[in-house]
Amino acid sequence: MSHKLHFNLSRFYFIYYFFVGAFVPYWGLYLKSEQLTEADIGILMSLFQISRIFAPNFWGWLADHTAKRVVWIKLTALLGLLGFVLVFWAHGFWVLFLVMAALSLFTSSTLPLSESLTLAHLATTNGHYSRIRMWGSLGFIVAAVILGFMTDIFGIKSLLWFLLGVQITLFALTFKLPEANIAPHAHDHFNIWQVVKQPNVIALLIGCALMVTAHGVLYNFYSIYLEKHGYSKTAIGLLWSVGVICEIGIFMLMPKIMARFSLKTILLVSLVLAVIRFSLIGAAVDSLFLIILAQTLHAATFGSFHAASVEVITQYFNGRHQAKGQAIYNSVAYGVGGTVGGLAGGYGLQYLGGQATFALAAVFPFIGFLVIYLGLKLTSDSQTKGMFR
Repeated sequence: MSHKLHFNLSRFYFIYYFFVGAFVPYWGLYLKSEQLTEADIGILMSLFQISRIFAPNFWGWLADHTAKRVVWIKLTALLGLLGFVLVFWAHGFWVLFLVMAALSLFTSSTLPLSESLTLAHLATTNGHYSRIRMWGSLGFIVAAVILGFMTDIFGIKSLLWFLLGVQITLFALTFKLPEANIAPHAHDHFNIWQVVKQPNVIALLIGCALMVTAHGVLYNFYSIYLEKHGYSKTAIGLLWSVGVICEIGIFMLMPKIMARFSLKTILLVSLVLAVIRFSLIGAAVDSLFLIILAQTLHAATFGSFHAASVEVITQYFNGRHQAKGQAIYNSVAYGVGGTVGGLAGGYGLQYLGGQATFALAAVFPFIGFLVIYLGLKLTSDSQTKGMFR
């Protein structure tokens, strides 16, 4: 992969996840400042996951049908920017509901389109996904830390202007993304549903959805949960950063890890560590040491799990199905899983309390472990090929 191509893709990932690093830890706190209940916040935050169920599939179909990804990345980034501007005038549950629903239709599609563009470039170059995706993690860390200090000093309302600036930058960077040539693949002659209905694909998608269900509780309510237990916004930002720093470490190590362990083993170990992580968050919120330890497990519960999942998905969805495959993966795992986690987490936090809610979240990766263990059967050939090697 040329230095210029690597730079442009890495920079885009950095800014995209810079937005995520500002939005995920602090948007729930912003909604809380608008006097909304945890259940209301759960519903509003879940709009982004609900949109991921169907919106990326539409844009993914367009990308594969037209063989152009950058055009649709530009359009979704622009519409996402315009949608975010409306947030400045949105107050009250129903107005926020309408604005966030419109915003989510576009912001939920930019990433899977970008992932398919990156994977298409990697298919024809010697680049490594982990080295590009790592810059996204760095962007998340920088934003989470900056926003922690900034909102402690200037208040949570300053978040809106910060996010607007990032959205403008993200749209500008779409003009630096190069279009990719789509390499032919052995599954090109298959109907997309012939690929989806394969037992391995079904098992992986269900396992991923269960893992993300637990993370849906985390992404939407971790900051609110910590704030209720006396953590400052600066401390919250730093705790989010601990997890993503460990995520970067695992991305850097993935080539060696995948050379030594099978993809199925990586998925199963990640799921076991997720059970431990969410149990710790629920049981030990007042112990800073154990909360930090739980955050270090993000390296496995997101980092290695996501890397291995993308590897398997890429092997089944390639060529002309690449963008649709990424869209289906995002729709089922992050759309369905995130929606269930977000909605259940909101009502759980309001009626059961945070500690019980996070403890119960550990049940989902446990079930995911059983699904992957019993349902995912990978051939030896599929264990020796991939973009991480």
